[in-house]
Amino acid sequence: MNRTFWDFDLSASAVSLALITVAAALVLLVFNRRRDRFAGRLEFIRLAAMVMLALTFFRPEHVRETRRAETPRVAVLIDGSGSMETQDVERDGGGVERRAEWIERQIERRFWSPLEPSVDVVLDRFSVHDEAEEAPAPAEDAPEDDFLLADGEGPGTDIAGGLDRAREQGGRELRAVLLLSDGDWNEGEPPAAAAARLRREGVPVFAVTVGSDRYLPDLEITSVQAPAYGLVDEHISIPFSVRNWLDRSVTTTATLTDRTGAVRARADIRIPAQGAAQDTIVFVPDQEGIEDLVLSIPVQPEEIREDNNRRGFRMEIRQQTISVLVVDTYPRWEYRFLRNALVRDPGVSVRTLLLHPDLGAGGGPHYIPEFPSRPEDLSPFDVIFLGDVGVGPRQLSPENLQAIRDLVEQQGSGLVFLPGMYGFQRTLQGTPLEALLPVEYDWRSPEGGHTAFEARFELTERGREHLLTLLAPTPAANAMVWRNLPGFMWHGPGIRARAGSEVLAVHSSVRGPYGRIPLLATREAGYGKVLYMGIDSAWRWRRGVEDLHHYRFWSQVARWMSHKRHLARAEGIRFFLAPENPERGAEVFLHATVFDPQGRPLPGATVEARVEHPRGATDQFTLRQEGDGEWGVYTGRFRVRGSGRHQVVVRVEETGLEAESTFLVPARLREEIGRPARPGVMREIAAVSGGRAGDEDDLDLLVSQIRALPEPRPLEERLRVWAHPGWGGAVILLLSAYWVGRKLKGRV
Repeated sequence: MNRTFWDFDLSASAVSLALITVAAALVLLVFNRRRDRFAGRLEFIRLAAMVMLALTFFRPEHVRETRRAETPRVAVLIDGSGSMETQDVERDGGGVERRAEWIERQIERRFWSPLEPSVDVVLDRFSVHDEAEEAPAPAEDAPEDDFLLADGEGPGTDIAGGLDRAREQGGRELRAVLLLSDGDWNEGEPPAAAAARLRREGVPVFAVTVGSDRYLPDLEITSVQAPAYGLVDEHISIPFSVRNWLDRSVTTTATLTDRTGAVRARADIRIPAQGAAQDTIVFVPDQEGIEDLVLSIPVQPEEIREDNNRRGFRMEIRQQTISVLVVDTYPRWEYRFLRNALVRDPGVSVRTLLLHPDLGAGGGPHYIPEFPSRPEDLSPFDVIFLGDVGVGPRQLSPENLQAIRDLVEQQGSGLVFLPGMYGFQRTLQGTPLEALLPVEYDWRSPEGGHTAFEARFELTERGREHLLTLLAPTPAANAMVWRNLPGFMWHGPGIRARAGSEVLAVHSSVRGPYGRIPLLATREAGYGKVLYMGIDSAWRWRRGVEDLHHYRFWSQVARWMSHKRHLARAEGIRFFLAPENPERGAEVFLHATVFDPQGRPLPGATVEARVEHPRGATDQFTLRQEGDGEWGVYTGRFRVRGSGRHQVVVRVEETGLEAESTFLVPARLREEIGRPARPGVMREIAAVSGGRAGDEDDLDLLVSQIRALPEPRPLEERLRVWAHPGWGGAVILLLSAYWVGRKLKGRV
């Protein structure tokens, strides 16, 4: 049924303005007719214009009203995403069931039946499944990847998209939306935006939160930070984190197993109730190859979910030789035992340079006669140990120091400062190496300090979990080892850590002007790493245990500091990625060092990189030369696309050589089972749209509230005459005619 009528604004202000306008026009009409009868006729034109202007104050609108003939519609939106598999809805008779299972039971009983006599009910399930983000299925020829990429990203939850689809499909007949979800959205725009659009059309959303707003009883391995590769016989430290959603603390054992199920390592860990804990598990590979490993913790009796108690990852184990250069002046005990320990390490190739102030360069096996003066001679060294040596006659030159700094900053080598009691490192002040020191030296006392009694290392919080200070397989045993290590009486000239450094250990008793004296500190320098060792008696750690701790410490130092340089290498090319194990969507930095056939760094080369992403996507780009190219360093960037196996190939056009490496990006589940529901999101949707919100027990109440909604208002089509261009044009036309008429009569 349709009807038309006029609508006016008859407010007091509108009536007053209209009366004043018409009255003023009448007064002018009477006055001007008395002065000039002919001119007074023009006043009727102005009077008409003023009457139209007066009517404008009433805002006249022509309204066409259409009664709705169609049956009103109610859209029932059901969340069909993966998080609805969470089992946390309490049954009436006891126990719990899955969120999706509870919804299916409500559908079976047709909970919307009270609405059917007066409205059409439309059920719609919503979620998002983005094929571009789906993790690839394991290839048949590579079954070992299945546990790394299992499940994929899976479908997500787009609540806003579901609300918009209901609004578009419901059209003018849509009366209300009933939303059943856990509120855990992770795709699309915020649901409140879609709720606001529904409110503008007079459609309220009644939101039912399905699921508990608390975490289920669960233990979860949240992260495993494994390196991309390790070396044979290396102590590989793998940090991991565990979250405890139980109401009690848990003391358990984390187990590292390979694909055959053989146990490779164990670590005891205690996780506080409703808290988290971080720990490290250490294993020592004994052969080369690809290691597919799984870190797991036992399932507790209260746990509802078991699949997140394990994490798989992959490492490449290599048999590789680390090249080390040890430089010192006097053959002190620290130098002798360090050199011997590195020489006995089958994974280390040692060269030594002894610059005796009185006797000159030393000679013998593993000795070199002088410091390498050319980049191609220095470039092969992965780590340089700089003992009690400085700048001067029969020692190093400023050019040597600059070369060391370039090697560290540009090619990613490691540098270890080992000061001694002679204080020769005092001559490093103002040289290129001063900026690389992890600590600030007391240049007034470069010989360091002494104590009258035996002092010891005291590990910092960072030092207790660092790979370099890991001398035992468990934290408790490691702390005991450091407490019982033979002490020292001399310490170096470092007085405080520099900005950006990590202090791993401090002096147990001596304090300086800035606090405890740092004895073990590290920092990043360009692409390389720098370590400061503030004592010269680590050799005493051999007392009673021989090489046990002394050998392991320096072995870990050599491998940790050279790690980047061995990430990917082939003849003539060496490159690494940062971060080493990127996540989906991360920007990755690629650093390559290239050499000519004679082993010299190759400047001015054309270095191409190709990144093959999963599902066939490929990035190709040219690396940019760093600096003047003296060290053969080239860099570039790319972004990780999705999860799965990525292959990076670096090729040098001039030599035709190439090197490649692969890395795996584990799938990230957008829909995680076991997460709590988000009733706050559901309440916001209801509030913004003008509806109501509740939980599972309120479903029937919300249905009755939808049934009690008032009849929808008729559809109105309004023509705003007062704002129509024709109306304004008519007023202007009348006033123009009045003005022209007065001009023709010679009036102004």
